[in-house]
Order: sequence, then structure tokens, then C-alpha cells
Amino acid sequence: MQLRPLKVFCDVVGYRSFSRAAEENGISQSGASQVVHQLEAGLGAKLIDRSKRPFVLTPAGETYYAGCRRIVERYLALEDEVRTMNQEPAGRLRVASIYSVGLHYMNQCLKRFMTQWPKVNVRLEYQHPNRVSDMFEHDQADVGLISYPKSTRTITALPWREEPMLLVCHPQHRLAVAGVRDLSDLDGEKMIGFDASLTIRREIDRVLDQHGVEVDVVMEFDNIETIKRAVEIDAGIALLPEPTVAREVQTGLLAAVRLPTDELKRPIGIIHRRGKELGKAARRFIELLREDLPKSTSKEPPADPAVDAKSLADELVVAGNPNGRSSNTNGHGGNGHGEKRPAAARLKANA
Repeated sequence: MQLRPLKVFCDVVGYRSFSRAAEENGISQSGASQVVHQLEAGLGAKLIDRSKRPFVLTPAGETYYAGCRRIVERYLALEDEVRTMNQEPAGRLRVASIYSVGLHYMNQCLKRFMTQWPKVNVRLEYQHPNRVSDMFEHDQADVGLISYPKSTRTITALPWREEPMLLVCHPQHRLAVAGVRDLSDLDGEKMIGFDASLTIRREIDRVLDQHGVEVDVVMEFDNIETIKRAVEIDAGIALLPEPTVAREVQTGLLAAVRLPTDELKRPIGIIHRRGKELGKAARRFIELLREDLPKSTSKEPPADPAVDAKSLADELVVAGNPNGRSSNTNGHGGNGHGEKRPAAARLKANA
């Protein structure tokens, strides 16, 4: 049995698409379909139920996929290890990141990584938090960056950094001048909040509730970029991770005020699939991230409670593709599969 048909089958299931699997393996869509038919004929069992849209695996298909994926992953890792024993890392590295992390850190990290390991072709995708995790379920990413990371049955999470949360408001808002001496100063304020389904929203609500603070949530969004736009028109205040507002503070679009508590922080972690042997490129990338931890942006509150725009900008590196598109090392924008992301999708700069 050759391994290529097994890989094609695994890619069909992982991508839930014959066309994507065909593209991944350099064959036609009909060729990918024929590979699966030949596997089914050889096994004497139906692997995929094509009568449903999207298709689903049969019980035999579930069993076969689980076994094939282990075989393919082990072989690819072994092949990579032998090929690069006396060489630098090479090949493809798939990185998935939530938007608000990728846009602020990944450009600089990737530049350093590619300087050290120029033979690695890195494909970076920006996704919604739930989608980042889901990509590992279907083996569509090697390394991920996500907020509020948690190890699960299928994912291993490594701590990376913590981002202090700031009060963000219009420059003419009273709190931009008066500052926040106690969280009770936020009581009754109009708040632009995160969508209630996001972990960051639940954490903010938990801390405010512990301090007996009630805010008036007038708008809810699932992404930081839209929240910032609402704050810019003085629709309310917001609580946002410090690195995500450096550019707006520097240009004077927003004012940022340090909070009198360190309870509100957004943890960022590195994730990879549990039990999967990482290739050399993925291992080197994780090592670079962990060895070169960005300096903490937290510091003692200044005499002026409003964050100084220049000092915040100097502390933080605000880098990345401002359009929120996927990118790869060949310089082409898109979602990593040759497609341009529509404007609506570019607003999904999720927390």
C-alpha cells in the first residue's frame, strides 16, 4: 500500500473538500475522487457518504480515517526528520492565529524566523478563535496562537504572554482626563463590549461583577477592530488588550487609561495538536516564540493616568497586514488558498 492515497483521503476528510485536497496534493478533483473510490473498492467498504451535503464519514470511514491519519502523520514526521538531519529546516509550516495577535506580532516574528530558516515556506492564516482550534481538529495547521488557551483532548496549549487590559475611550471623554482610580469609576458608563459568546467578555464581566461594577453595554461586537471604531465616535468606553490600541493612541484617535488592578489580562498561548509529531520547522518556530518572548507591556501607572501615546507606541511593535488577510512568505495576500478575503471578512479581527 502506497502512502499517497492515504494522505489524499486524509486531506479530503480534513478539508471536507475534494477540490482542496486535490490542490494540496497536486492532482485534479476527479483524481482525488478516484483515489477515494479505489480505496473503497480495495476495502470493500463505503468510507464516505456522498448523499449528504457536506459529505460525512461512514462508521467504517471514521475508523479508517483515524488510523490513516496516525500513519500519515508519523511517516511525514519521520521523512522530515531524516531529510533534515544534517540540514536546516525546510518545507511548509502552517500557522493559524487569531487576528488581534497575528496583526500585532506575527509580521516581526515571521521576518526573524525566515531570516534564520529561509527554506521554510510559512503560510499564515488569521481566523476566529473557535476556527483556529477547529483547524487542529482537521489537521489544517501546525502551530496556532490563541487567546485564553486551554489544553484539551486533542490540543496541547503552551503559555506565551499576558497582555494587560486598558480602559479605552474617546480623547475628550472625562475618564481620559480624570483617569480610573478605582473600578467603581466605570459604574454606569456606556460600554462597547465583546460578544457574550467570547471568553474575553466573560472574563471582563466576572471581574466587574466581583467589584460590584455595573456598566451599560450599548453595543456588542465579536472583534476588536469594530469595537475601536465605535469608541472613536464616542459611542462608549471599552476594555481592550494594550497592544491592540497602540496605533490609535499614537495617532490621537483614542485615549488609553491604565486600570488600578492587574486582574484584567488577556493570556495568549501557543497551541499544537496533541499526539502529533511536530516537524523540525514547527519545533523551531515554537522555540523562537518562547525564547523571544515579547517584553511585558505592563508598567507602573504614570503620574498622568492617561497612557502617554509615544511611550506606548515605543513599547509595542504594531505590525502585520492591516487588511486582516492571510499571508504567506511569497508575499501574496489572500486566505492562504489564492482567494482574496472580502471586506466583511476583514472586519473579523477577533479577540
